[in-house]
Amino acid sequence: MSERIRAGVAAARILDQRGVQFAFGVPGESFLGLLDALYETPNIQLIGTRHEGGAAFMAEAVGKLTGIPAICMGTRGVGTANLTIGIHTAFQDSTPLLALVGQVETSIRHREALQEVELAPFLSHITKWAVEVPTGERLPDIVSEAFRRSISGRPGPVALALRGDILDEEVSAELPAASDPPTAAPDSDKVTSALALLERAERPLIIAGGGVLRSHATADLVAFAEETGTPVVTAFRRHDAFPNDHPLYLGSLSIGAPAAAIERARKADVVLAIGTRLGETTTFAYTVPGPGAVLIHVDVSPEVVGRTFPATIGIAADAAKTIQLFTRGAAKQQWPDRSAANRHDREVFERETAIPATSSVRDLVDPALVIGELQKRLPDDAVITCDAGNFYGWLSRYFRYRQPGTFLGPTSGAMGYAVPAAVAAALVRKNRVPTIAIAGDGGFLMTANELAVAAQHGLNVKCVVFNNSMYGTIRLHQERAYPGRVAGTNLASPDFARLAEAFGGMGVRIEQNVDIADGVRQVFEHPGVGILEVAVAEDTIAVGQSLERMRAAVRP
Repeated sequence: MSERIRAGVAAARILDQRGVQFAFGVPGESFLGLLDALYETPNIQLIGTRHEGGAAFMAEAVGKLTGIPAICMGTRGVGTANLTIGIHTAFQDSTPLLALVGQVETSIRHREALQEVELAPFLSHITKWAVEVPTGERLPDIVSEAFRRSISGRPGPVALALRGDILDEEVSAELPAASDPPTAAPDSDKVTSALALLERAERPLIIAGGGVLRSHATADLVAFAEETGTPVVTAFRRHDAFPNDHPLYLGSLSIGAPAAAIERARKADVVLAIGTRLGETTTFAYTVPGPGAVLIHVDVSPEVVGRTFPATIGIAADAAKTIQLFTRGAAKQQWPDRSAANRHDREVFERETAIPATSSVRDLVDPALVIGELQKRLPDDAVITCDAGNFYGWLSRYFRYRQPGTFLGPTSGAMGYAVPAAVAAALVRKNRVPTIAIAGDGGFLMTANELAVAAQHGLNVKCVVFNNSMYGTIRLHQERAYPGRVAGTNLASPDFARLAEAFGGMGVRIEQNVDIADGVRQVFEHPGVGILEVAVAEDTIAVGQSLERMRAAVRP
């Protein structure tokens, strides 16, 4: 008779064999069998978090950095509901993730038992696949399939609802073999046609998205851009897909992008979009590509290609393989000399994204100068994690990323992302590089409790909190729609410097530009948790905008 093991142990071993390294969650009684299985699976590091939302954000960040899904866990209806913000982020960001959630025991299912929710239908709208595992015997095969689906095609989250009793059922110790994920190869005729369009173009442009990062294709893209003289912009929150100091880089199609970058994208006559779904923010409400432009769309998922803009040439294939084939073909052609136009465009970009020599901010601290100081201090391999909020505009416009895998931000626009993502990044990078969470006062307090995890595990996580005492993005929209009528957006926050001390770290508040350098130095040189609170005036509402100017523009 073959060896028998508990189903939960089988699940943990399967994920261990496939390279899963981390599991995050708040422990719950409905998945004790899984927790115990992870106890005897040392290669998977189990991290207890302070909220399931933080656990899901951490798992999403690991998936972004490694390409291998991490596990996030929650119990029944309440824990699972808390996980959904990170699951949804993984769905919109095309990040592999495994949500393993506890469910009511079989003997009392369908009686509205404690915290009972139909979890698979509940999660089906924000996952690639959501299923309630029927028996312990089926669990190994379903876990194996969940992993395969998470990393195949357009990566994304998969959710399994696990009734507590099935985790302790005995199953065969002979585990299912891993399935090699298929790699789609580009069609050579389409590549030839695409190169012909790019060669004839007067204002070609490449938009590099998350698919470039996932397939480790940044170096390949640099080689192709140089071979053809085609400038590159990056998609929303994919700043690190192309080295920002390269002369062919013209900016990111993100919040805070300078006007020239947006205009250049709209005027491109041939756009090669690689590894991006061309979502609302990247396309500035679907105005990029502009009227009459030709789109060559490359993405690993056929469902994405041509979805938001008609593709003249659509290629459903891996970004790296496609770019490599493009480069080989391009080397056989004669390309027009675009150096003068590219130099001009790069000069405009550098001028519009240079840290101001003289600050125009009259009160408190200029966020642009803080970003400039971070640029001076941080090494190229530092990992920056970013929340959602108006502060992001300064980071987006002024910071230069020189290596892939150095920026993490939610394209879903989820607040509370930065701190958990920084904790995860510090774990993945094993504290070897600086990890910095950048957030506003509103988003920071949504998940600042996860700094307890950083402190518990001795992680060097630094936080830069831009505090303007409001939900700035919504206030900006309020001022545009209902000038001067403030409703629900004012905030009162604790002393963030003392909060850092409560976690055993260092906290500094700066209120003047002259204190920026010293404040950054103090926080970053202190080991462990650090918080730099940056006092920002209410009038400094967003990059390039002020409340005073906004209100003046609408006065009769």
